[in-house]
Amino acid sequence: MGQKALGRLFNCSPAADGKWISLRESSGIAFLCYLAGAAGDTYTLQEAKDSSGTGAQNLAVITEYHTNTGDASDAWTKRTQAAAATVVTAAAATQNAMVVEVEGTSLSDTYKYVKLTSTGAGTVNAVTRDLVTGRAPANLPAMGA
Repeated sequence: MGQKALGRLFNCSPAADGKWISLRESSGIAFLCYLAGAAGDTYTLQEAKDSSGTGAQNLAVITEYHTNTGDASDAWTKRTQAAAATVVTAAAATQNAMVVEVEGTSLSDTYKYVKLTSTGAGTVNAVTRDLVTGRAPANLPAMGA
C-alpha cells in the first residue's frame, strides 16, 4: 500500500488561527478559512523568525485569494487586490469560505514562520504543501516547532 497524501504531499493544522506555522519543511502554505452567516471577516498575515514570534511583522504579499460559500455548492471565485497583509471577506454567503496561499520564498530573509489571524470568529486551517521530506503522519514534525 502506497503512502497517502498526509506526510507525503502536505501537513495540516485544523485549528491554526493566530498560530505560528513553520515553513522550514515545505515550499508553501495554504490557509483555509471559514466564517458562516455571511458575516465577513478580516484575516491578517504575519511572518516571524521563530515559533515565539521573534521579529513579528506584517507580510504584505497577498495579491490573490479565492472565496465561495464553503458548502460545496459553488465553484471558487478568484479575487485580486494590491499586495497587502490582509484579506477582507465581504458580508456575503459567497465569501463565507476563503483560501489564500503563501510561498515560502515570499518570506523575508531569516524568517521561517507565518500565521494568519482572524479578527472575527473565522476558523483558520493551515496546510503546508510540497513537503521537503516525506514521512509517515506519525513522524511529521509539529508544525509550530
